[in-house]
Amino acid sequence: MIYNEEEIKEQLQDPLLQRKAFGEVVKAYSEQLYWQIRRMVLSHDDANDLLQNTFIKAWSNLDYFRGEAKLSTWLYRIALNESLNYLNKQRAQNNLSIDDAEANAINKLESDPYFDGDETQLLFEKAIQRLPEKQRIVFNLKYFEEMKYEDMSEILGTSVGALKASYHHAVKKIAEILQENN
Repeated sequence: MIYNEEEIKEQLQDPLLQRKAFGEVVKAYSEQLYWQIRRMVLSHDDANDLLQNTFIKAWSNLDYFRGEAKLSTWLYRIALNESLNYLNKQRAQNNLSIDDAEANAINKLESDPYFDGDETQLLFEKAIQRLPEKQRIVFNLKYFEEMKYEDMSEILGTSVGALKASYHHAVKKIAEILQENN
């Protein structure tokens, strides 16, 4: 079956078809949501848990999805909120400052058994982790997901112009960080 967003949205409104349609949504978006979450929290296990939480929250709030936005936009917003809440809880539990949280993230990245990149990839990932949170989110969505600024604007509630500026600054900072390490 080919995934058809409009058809799925209709089926999600029908109690008899809802469960099957939601299964299609999970199949269609699991991988891209997983990687979006993973780029924020770095840990495979945490990303899996947050992905599950994202779909649980989506399922339990299905009645509130009016179908005006794209399903992907709605799911990304839920995943982003889940990830940010998780990161904020981690910082609070560990009494970490933003700088300590950055160092903690870099340590997590270096010790991740699932990371299979080379030295350059590791430097690149470390550079991304050093970005301010908002720039990191915008960079990840644009660079890795190739998301349009208009879709990002809906997810993040920020103007397209501000997002373009954030991405530009993020790219500049990453380039500077990589330059320092060469």
